[in-house]
Amino acid sequence: MHADRLAGLGVSPGAGYGPAHRLVRDVPEPPRAARHGGDARAELLRAEQALERVAADLAARGDQAGGEARDVLAAQAMMARDPDLAARVAELIEQGVAASRAVFDAFAGYRELLAAAGGYLAARAADLDDIRDRVVAALEGLALPGLPADPAEPYVLVARDLAPADTVLLDPATVVAFVTEEGGPTSHTAILARALGVPAVVGCAGAGAIPPGTPLLVDGSTGVVRLSPDEDEVARAVRAAEQSTALLAAVSGAGATADGHAVPLLANVGGPADIAPALAAGAEGVGLFRTEFLFLDRVDPPTWEEQQDAYREVFEAFSGSRVIVRVLDAGADKPLDFLPPPAPEPNPALGERGVRLFRRFPEVLAAQLEALARAAKGTSARVQVMAPMVATAEEAVWFGEACRAAGLPSAGVMIEIPAAALRAADLAAVTGFFSIGTNDLTQYTLAADREAGALAGLQDPWHPAVLDLVALTAAAAGGSGRDCGVCGEAAADPALACVFVGLGVTSLSMAASALPRVRAALARHTVDDCRRAAAAARAAGTASAARAAARAELPALADLSL
Repeated sequence: MHADRLAGLGVSPGAGYGPAHRLVRDVPEPPRAARHGGDARAELLRAEQALERVAADLAARGDQAGGEARDVLAAQAMMARDPDLAARVAELIEQGVAASRAVFDAFAGYRELLAAAGGYLAARAADLDDIRDRVVAALEGLALPGLPADPAEPYVLVARDLAPADTVLLDPATVVAFVTEEGGPTSHTAILARALGVPAVVGCAGAGAIPPGTPLLVDGSTGVVRLSPDEDEVARAVRAAEQSTALLAAVSGAGATADGHAVPLLANVGGPADIAPALAAGAEGVGLFRTEFLFLDRVDPPTWEEQQDAYREVFEAFSGSRVIVRVLDAGADKPLDFLPPPAPEPNPALGERGVRLFRRFPEVLAAQLEALARAAKGTSARVQVMAPMVATAEEAVWFGEACRAAGLPSAGVMIEIPAAALRAADLAAVTGFFSIGTNDLTQYTLAADREAGALAGLQDPWHPAVLDLVALTAAAAGGSGRDCGVCGEAAADPALACVFVGLGVTSLSMAASALPRVRAALARHTVDDCRRAAAAARAAGTASAARAAARAELPALADLSL
């Protein structure tokens, strides 16, 4: 790669130009010999207050951002409030260790446990580093890790990686793009960047060596980062972005291909705060209503009345439209404090998650289904309910019976596990609809954790093996007269959205910010174009070859700068 040109994975389309600014993360390690003055009770109180202050700040950032960010940061807040971690901090302080050093050492021990666990929990180790630094900064009176303060002009943020707490508060008017050395296309950082509409490139080797202040031109579609580009190159990128914006704005209405094949475009929402952006972007309904925001970061389960009020707000906002609710997706990196702690699992990502957890605690599912049924009464929303992490037809039958018992006749399943895709015909015979979760389907198919930067090359839904599983699922659904949507982040990729349509997918759901791009891409191509792109992608041998082959069959994407 040329010295003036770096390449990574483009994960949020668009172009951004500005000087490079690095993420502020210089919280020094407390001295190893740091001791407190002898008042262990006062020192422990300081530590407890700092932990709670950081936890509250993380939760507040999540509430402010809404959507996926709320779930991600609620999980981080739970880490800061973990009683085992607090007990270790207290133990060290009782031994005379100063609060900041006690926190540092307690987090180090906890980090080792997570890293050894592998899978989802190993990926959370980096999140622990961020929480640790925030707590130490609070105790030492230092500036919290975060974005550059009061920049003189819009800039490109460069970092090794971005913690979710940093990403959710990015202001697109100030941060015109960001580049990270680590991360993959389905990492939390990438997901949140797409939700914000900020051009982003992740997995960019060499980004750490970019001198601060270097002018950068970031292409979030191709993954190319140009250092010190000339004025003509910048001008061309700006003109292309402006033309793309105008073309996207010219396409409105329901999702459809150029020859009139309807493809409903739905929104992923994580709570009432996401309603307004979805409606403003022209969402035709909700394809993924995440409900975790009601359950995480609390010691008592939400009442059905509390749930009912939150659900009804979304149902009423989408009156007359389809609203697909994913019941609580807990387990692994999203434990529930109001349930007994799970037995240690060697790999929590392959343990009791989703519907498996409900089999152990059916009363939690029953309460949620009751609240959903009550909330749906009196509204005209077409409420459908789906179960996460379904692997077998027997699980689908069990979930469907629970839904019907609660008065919810339309029950479906998420296809996230390769076994479910391979036996989709069996599932289609016993369930109402499918929704493909490409994030988990990709990581399970390629055995590559989506938070592991070293495996970014495998964390790609363009991989032909993943496309084969989508095709199997869509064919089984079509053969049984079932709807088959995609609600994973891959639906937000305009080219991949066209490929999904070519594979037989019947609807697409994504972050509100992605809807205009996908709507425009579909409107410029026929169903036959999409089918040719899908066939070309599946015939390729690698993810990158599949992407290139599909785009060659979708020429209007270049006109749209997508």
